[in-house]
Amino acid sequence: MDYGKLQSALRLSVPLLILTLLSGMLALMLSGCTESSSESVTLRVGVLPILDALPLYVAESEGFFAEAGVQVTLIPVASAAERDQLLQAGQLDGVISDLVAVALYNREVPRLLVLRYAMQATATTPQFRILAAGDSALVTPSDLREVPIGLSQGTVIEYVTNRVLQQEGLLPAQIVGLAVPRIPDRLALLEAGQLQAVTLPEPLASLAVQQGARVIVDDTHHPQFSCSVFAFSREFVTAQPQAIRAFLVAIERASTLINADKTRWDEYLISQALVPQPVLGTYTLPDYPSSAIPSREQFEDVVHWLQEKTLLTADVAYADSVDGSFLP
Repeated sequence: MDYGKLQSALRLSVPLLILTLLSGMLALMLSGCTESSSESVTLRVGVLPILDALPLYVAESEGFFAEAGVQVTLIPVASAAERDQLLQAGQLDGVISDLVAVALYNREVPRLLVLRYAMQATATTPQFRILAAGDSALVTPSDLREVPIGLSQGTVIEYVTNRVLQQEGLLPAQIVGLAVPRIPDRLALLEAGQLQAVTLPEPLASLAVQQGARVIVDDTHHPQFSCSVFAFSREFVTAQPQAIRAFLVAIERASTLINADKTRWDEYLISQALVPQPVLGTYTLPDYPSSAIPSREQFEDVVHWLQEKTLLTADVAYADSVDGSFLP
């Protein structure tokens, strides 16, 4: 064996091997940075003019998204129907929605993933109120037996109305929903006395009370039925988990900041039309929830209700629709 040639070959091959290994490691590092960095990713979030969206505006203006290393574009949408159309068209990555809408959206394929509460009813802060006209004789939930209640059918408002009144002793057959899809129309019909009862979300419910309506019952008595959620497309969550985590960190910071001082956000409440002008100064912001997700029982009750209404024919699995693993 020619040991001189062998030594010479080794002197040439070892540096080449090291260079090859270093190049491979560098490629992997760069690849990992590309996949995990959320700075190059923009989350497109559809935003309705609802109070649930306040943490989004606060996180944006206070720089919490930027500090978390994620870019977020807030895209205003005028209605839930427009929100869902943009989501289906792939023009939104995430939305503020509710469990009824999510279950219906996932009826065939699990395409939307709930990652966090956006808002919850609590024992002191309602999300929805069932109201009676001020000049009506309706006072208690039992007075609503077979009385038409203005609401939007097949939505979270009908679900909450049904479940709250059932908890108050009414039978399903005694609860009569009257389809009035637009919330302003519901409010106007109640004020005009053309409807004796309606279900409204806050803070419009507070406006109705200010204008003479009477609260029959609200979800503070049964808060387990009312919530809104941040939900993202499963495809986006799978592709950009770090961006999702950064987004949720920023929302947590914004929610905590709002809860610490509820008096400093009028600029956003007015500019984004989150609260009606007449109730500003008298309406107290609710407590925004900390990092948590809806329970299995909450989601499955929504699915069962949709099946009772024949709006769903198959099961929609909790595990396919709700994921708390991205929460900070």
